Amino acid sequence: MKSLYLRIYLTVLAVLLLFALVAGWLFKRNIEHEQAQRASALSSERQAAWGELFAHALPPASAPRQAQAQGLQEWSERLRVPLALDDAHGQRIAESASFREALDEGPRRFWRMELNDGRVLWALRGPPRPPGPREGLWRREVRVITESGEVRAWPPAGPPPGAPPWVWFEGAQGLVLALVLLFVAVSLGAYPVVRRLTRQLEALKQGVEAFGAGRLSQRVHVSGRDEVAAVAASFNRAAERIEALVRSHKSLLANASHELRSPLARLKMAVSLLEAAPAESRLALRQEIESNIRELDALVEEVLLASRLDATQALDRREPVDLLALAAEEGARVEAQVEGEPVVVMGDERLLRRALRNLLENAHRYGGSEPPLVRVDLQGGQARVQVCDRGPGVPEDQRERIFEAFYRLPGHAEHSGGVGLGLSLVRQIAQRHDGQVRCEPREGGGSCFSLRLPQGAPG
Repeated sequence: MKSLYLRIYLTVLAVLLLFALVAGWLFKRNIEHEQAQRASALSSERQAAWGELFAHALPPASAPRQAQAQGLQEWSERLRVPLALDDAHGQRIAESASFREALDEGPRRFWRMELNDGRVLWALRGPPRPPGPREGLWRREVRVITESGEVRAWPPAGPPPGAPPWVWFEGAQGLVLALVLLFVAVSLGAYPVVRRLTRQLEALKQGVEAFGAGRLSQRVHVSGRDEVAAVAASFNRAAERIEALVRSHKSLLANASHELRSPLARLKMAVSLLEAAPAESRLALRQEIESNIRELDALVEEVLLASRLDATQALDRREPVDLLALAAEEGARVEAQVEGEPVVVMGDERLLRRALRNLLENAHRYGGSEPPLVRVDLQGGQARVQVCDRGPGVPEDQRERIFEAFYRLPGHAEHSGGVGLGLSLVRQIAQRHDGQVRCEPREGGGSCFSLRLPQGAPG
């Protein structure tokens, strides 16, 4: 399961990590920028000192150009530094041979030193190297004009084409711009996660409200494998269970009310005839009243048990139950023949006794003159209890329907006994014990009801 809290936590960590990296990078860039500014200030001081020295070392501006060029060439050779000299109007006076060679190699960095007489001295700063993050050519590029008037370099207004993108993020305005971009990126990245979560919660809320309004068939869409999806799946399972329970209770109530009418009508008629009946008929009427009361009591008891089994899927208690001993006790009530081997299962002894009693009463009621046969054994790793009779049998197309609540085979009148809940209760009890019950034909005629239960503890 992809935990929702883990996804949110990792998202927050990722955002914090991204923020830390960007903030650290910007801080480093600003530190480097300040260092570059300090180095530039120091360089300016050096330029001023060099300019003062060269102002005294070179021939004055009033000297002939040839003398100024010769002096410049001498100092270039002595210092081994490419030099060039412009007059106060920006016109080139002279340049050393090494200076021209340096210009031919490509864009270079030069010192620009203004002399006190208005002239400008150019000196090569160092060997050519590609621009890096700490030094861009757009900062120190200068306007160099050769004697022929050719422009070799110039200072652009902003970062030139091909400049690194982080140039725009230098300084305080760069920090603000980076934070704004980071905020936009985090907002765009977090929106899909938050929207997906809220969309799932909204769908779950609408489903719960619709279910609470009476639409028991309402289900919510399950998407993903996080906690919200788990809640949606749990809601669907609970809604399905509640819908089945309500439907079962409605059916049980409708059928029970129908079944109650017959004994109540007979009871009402017997009571009304009891006072006016002759003495010899009163005994029969009392017996009829007692029979109807017993029938009502049994019906109410079975309805309550069926309702309780519908309401819960778990057993109230689990304890070892000896099926052979249980079959012997219940079989003695109807004089059934019991055989087999001792088999112990884990379950509710009271419910298992009720299931076996219903099967025996059913076999005794419809099994003819021969007493029922009960066989207890193990088959395929499961405990099996068979209750067999020699009755007319059950048609093949009816062997599943007889386990439905209040269903009785065609032709079985009410005076035969039972209201059609006995076998339904047997199936419910078997299912609560993770077992099953089946109706099978018996060799030689009749039916066998097989109750199969696992030997282990029921889930």
